[in-house]
Parts: sequence; C-alpha cells; structure tokens
Amino acid sequence: MRAYKPKKKIAFEHFPTKIKQSTISYFAQREREMWLFNRKGASGFSASSTAEEVTEGIDGTGLTAIVTGGSSGIGTETARVLALRGVHVVMGVRNMTAGREVKEAMVKGNPTAKIDAMELDLSSIASVRKFAEEFNSSGLPLSILINNAGVMATPFMLSKDNIELQFATNHLGHFLLTNLLLEKMKKTALESGREGRIVNVSSRRHQFSYREGIRFDKINDPSGYNGLSAYGQSKLANILHANELSRRLKENGAEITANSVHPGAVATDLFRHHSFVSGLIGLLGKYMIKNVQQGAATTCYVALHPQVKGVSGHYFSDSNKVEASPQANDSELAKKLWNFSLNMIDGCTPVS
Repeated sequence: MRAYKPKKKIAFEHFPTKIKQSTISYFAQREREMWLFNRKGASGFSASSTAEEVTEGIDGTGLTAIVTGGSSGIGTETARVLALRGVHVVMGVRNMTAGREVKEAMVKGNPTAKIDAMELDLSSIASVRKFAEEFNSSGLPLSILINNAGVMATPFMLSKDNIELQFATNHLGHFLLTNLLLEKMKKTALESGREGRIVNVSSRRHQFSYREGIRFDKINDPSGYNGLSAYGQSKLANILHANELSRRLKENGAEITANSVHPGAVATDLFRHHSFVSGLIGLLGKYMIKNVQQGAATTCYVALHPQVKGVSGHYFSDSNKVEASPQANDSELAKKLWNFSLNMIDGCTPVS
C-alpha cells in the first residue's frame, strides 16, 4: 500500500488573480456586514443587541403582557425576557401542549417567573373571541399586547372563516384581538397610571406586498396569488393597523401607544413553507441572520424601554426608529383597511 502524502500547500499569493480578488471581496463584504450588524443607532442599540441587553435594568413588576405565538421562535424569547424583567406573561398559543412545555422550561430557568398559557388560534375568529372573553373575565390587568404570531409564505389556503390564511392569521386575528382587549388596556392604564403599549410584529417584507398594497377586492382570490407577496401584504397591514390605531388612541386621549416592529431576518420555523429561504439561511445565516435572542430585541425594546414612553405610530428596526415604506405611511390606506377589516369580521362565514 502506498503511503499517504499530504498535498502541498499553496501560499495565498500564488493563487490565480481572480480567486484572490473574489476571496478578498468576499471577506471584505462579510466584514462590512458585521460592522453594520454591530453599528449602534440613536437608542444605543444595534442589530446585534439581544432582548436581555435592551431591557437590562428595567423593572416590569406589576405589568401584565399578552404575547401571541409565545410557544416558539422569537415569541418564546420575548415571553421569557419579559418574565425575567418581572412582567406577568400570558402566552396565546395554538398548541397547548407546546405552550405548557415552554412554560415549564421558563419556570425551571426562572423560578420566580409568572407565565401562563391560553389557547389561541389567530386564524379563527371564534378562537380569538373565546380567548379575549376568557382573558377579560380573568381579573388580570393588561398593560402590554404583543401581536407576534404569524405564518409565512404558505401555499394558497383559506382559514376556518374562509379568509386567505396569511391575511387571517397575521392581520385580521390580531386586529380583532386588539379591539376586544382595548377597553381592558384603557382601564389598566387609568388605574395603574402607567401607559399601555401595543406592539405589532411586522417585517421589512411589507415593502414587497402586491403592487396595490392591499388587494381589497382579491384577498381570497387564488388567481395571481403569490405566497411571499401575500405575506408582505399581511405585514403591510400590521403597520397600517398600528398607525391607524395610534391615531384613534391619540384622538380619544387614551394612555396607550401602538407601534410596529421589524424583528430582522431570524432563523425560526416561520420559514418552513419556503425551502429556498430555508436554504439561504443555512448558507448565509452566520453573516446575515439573527438568532432568536437578537430577533426578540426590538419587540422587547418597544414594549418595555423608557426611551419609547409616549412614542406612538412609529416603525422600529434593530431597536431604533426607522422609516417604513410610503404605502405603510398612507393614512387613507390605513383607514380603508380598518373599515375593510371590520366588515370582513362581521361578514365572515366559518367553514362547517
């Protein structure tokens, strides 16, 4: 048998010019991306900041928060960090078994944590109504509502109420939930003397909705349906909802703020319906994708940080205020969506 001879190493300076140039370009780009990732904004935080870091030193004792989609991804991390800061967290979860397991894990890691799980399917109007009724009769106050749960880039499907699934889950369910809990939040703010905060978890993908923004006449039309565009539509709706809600709250003099956030590209189960995106995450995740601790940061920042006191009707990314798209800032589109959503809820017909 011939003895193994290791291949002779070639010094980098002897590589072909094209390979050297492309290698240098690659690492220069990675270095730039990491610099941008760590660059701090006006808040003092950056894309690399974690949820624990942006809430360090903040005492949330006496506050109660609802976090939808709290049994997985950034929802779990959001719930964990809020509980770590003393907030009583109620997770709205579709799968109660998963919810109980997450609760047990959180309490094991933080024995003083106040965590509860309640069943909530945002794609079902009946489930949203049931959740709100049970919470409103629980005797608990409500200072923070985090509309976090969502689905992404699904094939065309209708919800139990015959509404396109992404629009139903990501926007309409949260729109109804917020409306049903609003009086509880107003009462809590008045009695506690602490402002309430509503946070809609949107996405930078809101910039890539359908050309018309919201397809009011084609919400449930499978023709021309595109999973990613429909996701963008639902995320655009999240921002429009927060903006119009903020306007109405200010008009009524309520001590409640409403804002929307982009958590960043986070490697979670949200991408399960899109294999191409999942592949990119595997390839580029080290350089471009946040972990869940970083992904939950902006939500926790807007929900708890004193820098955001009194700030309403804004869009945040990397724990800093940023500009949303022109469509997202269209006040007439926001009003139209509000009325459209009310009518859709009133007229929905559950699948038997």
